[in-house]
Amino acid sequence: MSTAVAPTTASASRTAPAPIPMRRILDTELRKMFDTRAGFWLMASIGIVATIATVAVILFAPDSELTFEMFSTAIGFPIALILPMIAILSVTGEWSQRTGLTTFTLIPHRGRVIGAKFLLTVFIGVASMLVALGIGAVGNIVGTAITGTPTLWNVSVSEFSLIVLANVLGMLIGFMLGVLIRNSAGAIVGYFVFNALLPTLFMTLGNLQDWFRDIWPWVDFAWAQSALFEGSPTAEEWAHLGVTSLIWLVIPTLVGLRILMRSEVK
Repeated sequence: MSTAVAPTTASASRTAPAPIPMRRILDTELRKMFDTRAGFWLMASIGIVATIATVAVILFAPDSELTFEMFSTAIGFPIALILPMIAILSVTGEWSQRTGLTTFTLIPHRGRVIGAKFLLTVFIGVASMLVALGIGAVGNIVGTAITGTPTLWNVSVSEFSLIVLANVLGMLIGFMLGVLIRNSAGAIVGYFVFNALLPTLFMTLGNLQDWFRDIWPWVDFAWAQSALFEGSPTAEEWAHLGVTSLIWLVIPTLVGLRILMRSEVK
């Protein structure tokens, strides 16, 4: 005849382990962005490209055009292409490198992991632009000193803030595609389709179809985003940005998050 064994005091008083702090998740996700060769070189390429662009401006731009705006523009365009790739790989790495099972076993609440990736996406976008700003500032000082021309700081704080916002939005498009597609190659192809093919299609429709011309700014995210690079958007241009961001950024991200939360991790 078997007898029941009463639970010991240690087992009866056992408590659930404390959840992993958000700071540790952020630190882990940030290190994961650098761990792979692709991630490392993408991060490094921000400084490399900014330096190359700065040197190219000093060597090839006319002396009269050696201004801070010229350096910022030369650096900004290549970085605007690199940043979304970083955001894409930060999300799709869990699936492409098959680390998702480990990650979501250690942290069952997927929303915390994706939230950390989102925060780091914004942080890296802002930090990268500050690095580019510093390199451009050094290039402006050195370039004008070499040529003996006046040093012009013709980009205001508000204009630079708009440029940072534009690049962060572009990076969030990469984040959205990573969440929605969850495959590195597919999301990268999707980004170039979004960034090159769709604006061309909208331009063609706007030039050929009268009915589309009026709604063009309300559906073309690239059109609305470009107003930030030009500085001082009007109230209508802010409205264009808000509507296009809702269509192309917010809604697809929410759809992707819903699928991601329910999908099976293998």
